[in-house]
Amino acid sequence: MNKFLSLLAVLFVFQIAQSQSQIDRVAAIVGQEVILVSDIEAQYKLMEAQSGGKMPDNARCIILDQLLSNALVLTEAEKDSVIANESEVEQQLDSRISEILRYMNNDPDQFKVYYGRTPQEVKDEMRDDMRKQLVIQKMSQQIMQTVNVTPKEVKEFFERIPKDSLPYFNSEVELGELVIKPKVNVAEDQKAREKAEELRKRVLDGADFADIAKKYSDDKGTAVKGGDLGITSRGSFVPEFEAAAYSLDKMEISEVIKSEFGYHVIQLLERLGNNISTRHFLIKAEMTIADQVLAKKQIDSIRTLILLDSLTFDQAVQRFSEDSYSKTRAGIMTNPTTNEAYWELGALDPEVYFAIEKLKIGDISAPIEFSSPYGESIFKIVKIRNKTTPHVANMRNDYSRIQQASVEEKKSKHIKLWVDKKIPKNYIEVKVYALGEYANYLFEKGTARCEQLARWMIIKP
Repeated sequence: MNKFLSLLAVLFVFQIAQSQSQIDRVAAIVGQEVILVSDIEAQYKLMEAQSGGKMPDNARCIILDQLLSNALVLTEAEKDSVIANESEVEQQLDSRISEILRYMNNDPDQFKVYYGRTPQEVKDEMRDDMRKQLVIQKMSQQIMQTVNVTPKEVKEFFERIPKDSLPYFNSEVELGELVIKPKVNVAEDQKAREKAEELRKRVLDGADFADIAKKYSDDKGTAVKGGDLGITSRGSFVPEFEAAAYSLDKMEISEVIKSEFGYHVIQLLERLGNNISTRHFLIKAEMTIADQVLAKKQIDSIRTLILLDSLTFDQAVQRFSEDSYSKTRAGIMTNPTTNEAYWELGALDPEVYFAIEKLKIGDISAPIEFSSPYGESIFKIVKIRNKTTPHVANMRNDYSRIQQASVEEKKSKHIKLWVDKKIPKNYIEVKVYALGEYANYLFEKGTARCEQLARWMIIKP
């Protein structure tokens, strides 16, 4: 859900910016980058929504300061030839749109009702902003790549925090997981292959590939686009798909290719250096109740072996778990929001929360059934590796978090110093007097309210 909300936020800014009805005005210029009043207002509305309406008096100043910094980073990135290539941009756009569609049951009509545009139209209109975001990201990483902190700096950072401002952490758990995915039975698998073969034959006999994809493909995110996967680079697809796609000649149709997702038929539309433009249709085998029952019996048996001490939980993970991400991390469930091993109980999926709420450290849950992001049923057992009690932040229990916070503070100071050094070397114009009444939002209580903008007015008032 947190991931979904962050994806919605990206499109929310876009939606606000697109809905500006008043005549827009230029708020500032940095090099060739132009900042509009609508840019400030779009960010303001997003910030307002995320904060529940609790906005600082100088919110628009903070936003304009950040937009100016981003524009300066973009200007310097151009000088340093830092770019985002088309495949990176397309991959990010496809990922965001596909995630949103998955949460909307892969229904493009629902997407259009919500955003007033088709997924493809939103993608096209977001492309330039996405390219800029990626360039800012790359340039910022380049600027801050040498920033790190010593244990002494972490300690000093922690000691600067007022005692009454130390964060309070609720009870958290560190979890291990073992995942089993139901396997489609042989008969259903054969039916899916035969359907894919029959559809491929229809394409070879003259049927339109895009029409077949729209009507029959089980990849709903790309079916609406006639199976179009856009321009992608190596590493974008599962190995079986990628090997087949890169072996094709332009406009050639592949054989039926099997991957973990089902049976694909691929067409290479164009080769662009090491990138390719492809489309496909996917036929998935139908999972039966019997297949799911078999998977549940398997994970039940594994759990029994662990409880009988026939093998440890970690040994079972390495031998049986079918989630490659957690398996390479000794079965640890990583919190995607924090990228840490610890979870607040309220952040867990309901299925996991209710399965573990009464367990102690070392206990293993009963099998839990849940749906993957692709709508497939999956079974897992969860082990409580550790559990904390509610506490005020301290160096012993929370060192990694305090360290990360101190790194972020140091990065923030580093980027500000970098920006300050670059300001005199660039053309910058903050159009205070050209903004008319809008300037009151920025300077309503005098320049003290917006003192952070003073550094940008060295070149022009």
